[in-house]
Amino acid sequence: MQKLFAGLAAIILLGGCAAGTKPSDPADALMQRYAGDVPGASLLVLKDGKPLVRRGYGLANLEDGERATPATNYRLASVSKQFTAAAILLLAENGRLDLDDPVRRWLPSLPEATAAVTLRQLLTHTGGLVDYEDLIPPGTTGQLDDNDVLRMLSATPKTYFAPGSAYRYSNTGYVLLGLVVERASGISLPLYLQQRIFRPLHMDHTLMYVRGGPDVDYRAYGYSELDGRWTRTDQSVTSATLGDGGIYSSIDDLAKWDAALYDDRLLSAASRELAFGAHVKVTDEPYEASYGYGWRITGDTLWHSGESIGFRNVIVRWPKQRLTVILLSNRNDPEPYRTALAIAAPYLP
Repeated sequence: MQKLFAGLAAIILLGGCAAGTKPSDPADALMQRYAGDVPGASLLVLKDGKPLVRRGYGLANLEDGERATPATNYRLASVSKQFTAAAILLLAENGRLDLDDPVRRWLPSLPEATAAVTLRQLLTHTGGLVDYEDLIPPGTTGQLDDNDVLRMLSATPKTYFAPGSAYRYSNTGYVLLGLVVERASGISLPLYLQQRIFRPLHMDHTLMYVRGGPDVDYRAYGYSELDGRWTRTDQSVTSATLGDGGIYSSIDDLAKWDAALYDDRLLSAASRELAFGAHVKVTDEPYEASYGYGWRITGDTLWHSGESIGFRNVIVRWPKQRLTVILLSNRNDPEPYRTALAIAAPYLP
């Protein structure tokens, strides 16, 4: 495994440095594509809870020339799923729901075809629910929210497969889990996360963003490279759903999240074991992995990526080595997972 990481580092280093530059350290060399007057990134390397690398690259806002920093908040996209899963686990710890509850107990408008689907299956992407992206009517321009997803799915009398019989990555499932959090807690998902996770952990600048609600502090805007030019592509019709990807956060706040995953300050040991357990083998994805509750598991690593229009993010944790790499970016390219592995290589035994 170490040879693989070293090879990745060499490949990215050779391909990533601008001519004539001398990066100050290996992390800077690997992050060269993010540097300069282009959409950027924020990078954190934690070892034994201490930041070994903590810096920003490039711009958080091209139009205003605002630099990316460790405090810059990015749309996490699917990195948000681990927080939705944690909310479900907290409600289970408090006896407000059971992981084996049928999802229709909480969302009774769902069709009969989903009668056997449980919350546990939604957590592991084994519910077989139809992707809501495939249900959006052609020509839709307004943003969908979680209740729109529920309405579309309630009018769809089919599933992809019998629940529990296969794996298929499902944004639909995590949108529904977010709605279940609201039904079981009696408050909105953004408020539940604020009260039960972000505030207790002092993640003071992290929020689940809702248009018309609190603004995002130090916000990065997303960009895509089109015809050789960077164009702002910060929002799409699916950018307003919450349970599957609506959180904005920074590497500084995510360091507090990472610390909380080592002890009982938020989730019990039993809940963490469930979240980090390899419940099902991931299929039809470009990485060899199993899936927990909001986490992929590959070898000794716990990780998850997040991709939304104009954002590419990843968090990779090596719990046994107490090592974490977090890379958040406000651009559609490059994919950050292998870069994170290469950055981690020098710190692994």
